[in-house]
Amino acid sequence: MGISRSSRHKRSATGAQRAYYRKKRKFELGRQPASTKLGPKRVHTVRVRGGNTKYRALRLDTGNFAWASEHVTRKTRLISVVYNASNNELVRTNTLVKGAIIQIDATPFRQWYESHYAQPISKKGAAAKTAATAEEEKKSNHLQRIIADRKQNAKIDPLLESQFAAGRLYACISSRPGQSGRSDGYILEGKELEFYVRKLRSGKQKHAHNA
Repeated sequence: MGISRSSRHKRSATGAQRAYYRKKRKFELGRQPASTKLGPKRVHTVRVRGGNTKYRALRLDTGNFAWASEHVTRKTRLISVVYNASNNELVRTNTLVKGAIIQIDATPFRQWYESHYAQPISKKGAAAKTAATAEEEKKSNHLQRIIADRKQNAKIDPLLESQFAAGRLYACISSRPGQSGRSDGYILEGKELEFYVRKLRSGKQKHAHNA
């Protein structure tokens, strides 16, 4: 039996079984889930209704992620899946789906921040930066004024700062890897980040208690 997206097999709102008056139709078909995993990029094309094309990502290891508060987007490496509201099995198997909370490499964003604001992103990096100040390249007065102006607004959420120190950021996938062949998303910040950090901590405590 093929996978169907029709709801004729479902009961009505009152619980009555609907009459079976026709067979499955081509326009009601469904396909196997992509179950996109972490790994070297592997994307298949699927010919769909209307002669259009879908891109079925089977494995992905990079994606474009937006840092919304800084208005910057960078391509970075995916490290692991850490939380999924729908199913813990998707976390265990490192399956990439829309809405999954993942860890990404912080390096591209740290490099951008340090070049944009001309200062280290975390206190740990500040010590290393002081040693390199002697070899600092010369900047024009105009550029120095621009950087001084930027530094007034160069504030980072403490939760984000601790993640930068560890070299990993929490992010959410907002694209659909099984449809578009991409795993793009955004870095978690503010209330949303606090919410998922609480979820992850409570999950770890439960596992420790059960063990």
